[in-house]
Amino acid sequence: MKKSELINAIAQQAEISKKDAEKALTATIDTIINAVAEGDKIQLTGFGTFEQRQRKARTGVDPRTGNSIEIAATKVPAFKAGKAFKDIVNK
Repeated sequence: MKKSELINAIAQQAEISKKDAEKALTATIDTIINAVAEGDKIQLTGFGTFEQRQRKARTGVDPRTGNSIEIAATKVPAFKAGKAFKDIVNK
């Protein structure tokens, strides 16, 4: 499902205009991104948790040369699905 299809589905289910649905979706996504970037955790009961995780520095291999390279530590966004979400998917 593309973003435009999601906006249409939200508008239909919430019985609001597509413009309002797009504003709500965009605001939600922006809020989640900004909160996770700042290190906050967002828990939506029944849906899941958005958080920031730390990846340790590690040694990798350059595929072009085969030489070992050091990959720096980094922060990555992560999502863990909630139990209710998992249960619906597994039906």
